[in-house]
Amino acid sequence: MSAAAPPLPANIGFMQGRLSPMVDGKIQAFPWDHWQDEFAAAATIGLSVMEWTLDQDRLDENPLMRADGRARIAALSARHGVVVTSLTGDLFMQAPFWKAQGAERQELLDVFDAVVQACSQAGIGMIVVPLVDNGRLENAHQTAILLEALLARQQKLVDQRVAVIFESDFAPEALAGFIARLPAPVFGINYDIGNSAALGYDPLAEIAAYGERVVNVHVKDRRLGGTTVALGTGAARLPQTIGTISRSGYRGRYILQTARARDDDHQGVLAQYRGMLIDYLAASHGT
Repeated sequence: MSAAAPPLPANIGFMQGRLSPMVDGKIQAFPWDHWQDEFAAAATIGLSVMEWTLDQDRLDENPLMRADGRARIAALSARHGVVVTSLTGDLFMQAPFWKAQGAERQELLDVFDAVVQACSQAGIGMIVVPLVDNGRLENAHQTAILLEALLARQQKLVDQRVAVIFESDFAPEALAGFIARLPAPVFGINYDIGNSAALGYDPLAEIAAYGERVVNVHVKDRRLGGTTVALGTGAARLPQTIGTISRSGYRGRYILQTARARDDDHQGVLAQYRGMLIDYLAASHGT
């Protein structure tokens, strides 16, 4: 057995599933057959932070949503020194309550509450709500539904020590206006480098508009108007963007949500991207 790599800075993590084979050809999905193995695999390459993924499909079976599953997560975390600090709620994009009506909306809000409770019990302090693709806000009515529901849950989120953070396709000024309607620190922004690059946004303008509300960063690269590609091969100006984020005073986590391996060397590819991120961060601090 190879020796574990030396630990990396505690603010570098990875998206769950990136150390497992793809599920049904999807770039991101819960790795049902391999989720337990990812704790040891991450430790082997020196990663100590994981962001959980949660889908609408088989939600009740996900270990996070079960008491015995949360106990297993805690045991694996303690054994391998890999902590789960955040969750990407793809289920909210797949079935957004702000686009539902009547009883269906209430059912989806009940699901939202159950996910918050599960995260609280598992010690997961941030839930990413994706306002992109099927979850994107299309009109003022949907925005009002979302804001009303979340503001009604503000105190409960505080009590449960869970923050709700948003990933969106809004232009800088629009996202700044949106997040200004929701109080910090219980609400914040997940900044996705690749998504912003695909949309052609200027990171300097983005960070100037709402940088103080960014509490989590997804690191990936995408082509302009296109899909996720290997770091350094798309439209994201990664050294400059990470430098801009760092100089803004951001000291939160950077989560590798990178392109998938073309072969089965998931650890090798993620270790390569991890090394690139370390270099970008070092350059941003002038070291």
